[in-house]
Amino acid sequence: MLEERKMIYLCLAHMSEEAWEQKYVKEAFDTNWVVPMGPNVNTFEQNLADFVNKRDGGDIERKVVCLSAGTAAVHLALIGCGVKAGDEVLVQSFTFCASSHPVTYLGAKPVFVGSEKETWNMDPKLLEMAIKDRKEKTGNYPKAIVPVALYGMPYRIDEICEIADKYGIPVVEDAAEGMGSRYKGQVLGTFGKYGVLSFNGNKMITTSGGGALICRNADDANEIMWYATQARDAYPYYQHSAVGYNYRMSNVCAGIGRGQMTVLESHIAHHKHVQELYMELLKDVSGVNLHCQPEDDKYDSNFWLCTATLDSDVKVVGQENAYKKIVKSAVGGAAGVIHAVDSAVTDCQPNSNVEALRVFMLSKKVEIRPVWKPMHKQPVYKDAPVYTNGIEEDIFKVGFCLPAGPCVSDDDVKYIVDCIKEAIES
Repeated sequence: MLEERKMIYLCLAHMSEEAWEQKYVKEAFDTNWVVPMGPNVNTFEQNLADFVNKRDGGDIERKVVCLSAGTAAVHLALIGCGVKAGDEVLVQSFTFCASSHPVTYLGAKPVFVGSEKETWNMDPKLLEMAIKDRKEKTGNYPKAIVPVALYGMPYRIDEICEIADKYGIPVVEDAAEGMGSRYKGQVLGTFGKYGVLSFNGNKMITTSGGGALICRNADDANEIMWYATQARDAYPYYQHSAVGYNYRMSNVCAGIGRGQMTVLESHIAHHKHVQELYMELLKDVSGVNLHCQPEDDKYDSNFWLCTATLDSDVKVVGQENAYKKIVKSAVGGAAGVIHAVDSAVTDCQPNSNVEALRVFMLSKKVEIRPVWKPMHKQPVYKDAPVYTNGIEEDIFKVGFCLPAGPCVSDDDVKYIVDCIKEAIES
């Protein structure tokens, strides 16, 4: 029975309106628009703009530019904020590397800010401390602030934006994991100067790859689009007054996105339902603590991934063997090529019981993963300034992600929780 069971991934292949997706993709081929522009791209951008604007409640009509990746969106947003080589950018440390790597693409320097306990996102107190200290140490304020909607959870937007306005620093919202999450009824990505979305294969909706940048007005969107299409000037030949990038979304991928927009709301509702089911089934499992959004009704997470922590004293089957073997292949889906390592341990890693739980669940054909390792603990950023109280490091040691994709059924969730119970030694 077990051998016949499907592998339950973190975010399985998306349920979608395949007929619509196939229709739009077919149109791209039939009309020979198999390039990084075209009718699907334009329509997908308008679909996205309609989605973010109708839930705003304000009078700003934002524009959206579709790009090849969420990472590209972060990169261009930083350019739009005027970030140049030698500048500093304040970035949430508890995040995926795509939030910080574009800072280094520009020759700028990431300055990492730690998290607060409730949302796991950027701590406003540490943010203001970092701003003041960088000004004192360098004579300049950082050029941008990049808070992240970790696993879809809204950050403390009011406080962060108030601090940003106080010091005149633009905010780039990394809502790559937070599409459809809201704060006070307003969609994430619409509070700052720019908002980043991702359509990677495991996100709320997918274009197989791709991303988008939410801009506050048409002028900003046009400038971003100029940079995304090689920064060509208005001559009958190719002339460039700035370095541009080949970041525009493919018309074929945008066709998939148009079809996916028809199921976005149902995906969000499903993720919330899965979170509620985990809450119900895990409430009596001692030592396993599901991460929930603040009780304040301002917060409305999409629960892109459901996350939990495991008390350090919980004993898990096989714990004595954790970190005994070096990992030989990539962990977590299509993670690409990895470099070999000569040790199974690092100076900052999940506790042995969390690693044992990962291995045990994999034997049951269930994929759980550690939460993101804080960026300031990554070897590539070992010399970067960091302002932290250690909260994100503590969460990394005890945290893990549970399957929550649109194809994760109620029966799957029940099976997953039963496996967790089996893994925990009484």
